Amino acid sequence: MHIDIAWQDVDTVLLDMDGTLLDLAFDNHFWQKLVPETLSLDRGIPLDEAHQLIRQEYHAVQHTLNWYCLDYWSERLGLDICAMTTAQGPNAILREDTAPFLAALKACGKRRILLTNAHPHNLAVKLEHTGLAQHLDLLLSTHTFGYPKEDQRLWQAVAAHTGLEGARTVFIDDSEPILDAAAQFGIRYCLGVTNPDSGVTDKTWQRHPALNDYRRLIPSLSVKE
Repeated sequence: MHIDIAWQDVDTVLLDMDGTLLDLAFDNHFWQKLVPETLSLDRGIPLDEAHQLIRQEYHAVQHTLNWYCLDYWSERLGLDICAMTTAQGPNAILREDTAPFLAALKACGKRRILLTNAHPHNLAVKLEHTGLAQHLDLLLSTHTFGYPKEDQRLWQAVAAHTGLEGARTVFIDDSEPILDAAAQFGIRYCLGVTNPDSGVTDKTWQRHPALNDYRRLIPSLSVKE
């Protein structure tokens, strides 16, 4: 799908974190490899069994706030997920196109707001190791509002908190159900990311335009209408 944004009519850019500004390879390795391996050792069960158990647990709470909650998973699995996250922190990295794009948005006077479902501890660890905060004007974790981005109540709360107008907002995320929720709320431009994880082949989007390099947006951003 073609991406055509009337940037002169946009004043706010909302950005997801994991898979959008940061390489999702960190999270995929953590949740799909490290957690099952640690659970297997902790409980003395075969790795295959740990993977199966984890998949069932993940599926049970997908698209709810618990899916993103480190406290929930620590209690549910009996593992210190926060400590594991802290230990893995140095592996978190920015996407190559993140800093140039955010700098261009700043130069054009756009408000740059991080809107992540990441747990506050997860967010703090990643900010410490990536320097992401210096490129943003406001950082919001949905945990402080009590709803994930999949929930319309979250969008109402964020709009009230930030004063954003949906018609003058761009939102970029690597989850199609989350972009669906944003579009339903009235966010005018909802963009997907085809390459959230640098170690995996690009994904296909069904309902939203998507791109693999934000630097492609910079020339149109700089055009004066």
